[in-house]
Amino acid sequence: MAFDIERVKKQLKQDEGVVCEIYLDHLGYKTFGIGHLVLDGDPEHSMDVGDAVNEDRVNEVFAIDLDSVLGDCKQAFANWDDYHYVVQEVLVNMMFNLGMTRLLGFKKALAALEAKDWITAGVEMKDSKWHRQVGPRAARLVERIRTIES
Repeated sequence: MAFDIERVKKQLKQDEGVVCEIYLDHLGYKTFGIGHLVLDGDPEHSMDVGDAVNEDRVNEVFAIDLDSVLGDCKQAFANWDDYHYVVQEVLVNMMFNLGMTRLLGFKKALAALEAKDWITAGVEMKDSKWHRQVGPRAARLVERIRTIES
């Protein structure tokens, strides 16, 4: 198998949800679509919580966000193209959720991934505030890493 952007999209839609209206995320920031934080330049910036956002706009912004996350992954991980496809998919999911700064804070887990030590990577991912906060999402991503066949 290889990296599958459609599989990643499906997972992100499951993990982030698809909301066709403006809502406040857990930190109180305006958000819509598939986990898109409303930015100052977004047309939605002036909209109120509960205002509808059409599905085409949700998909447009998701494509832009996902493209940006893929670029961040390629920038952050020098050996990106050599990573196992499961590692790539999990890192894209985590980058989408956490952003680069917080993802790069997983130093032990990332070192274990680089070393192809899937069990240690899973243990380190599980031993995190992120894992406690996002629950089932994190558990599923950890399980994907831990079950990679070398």
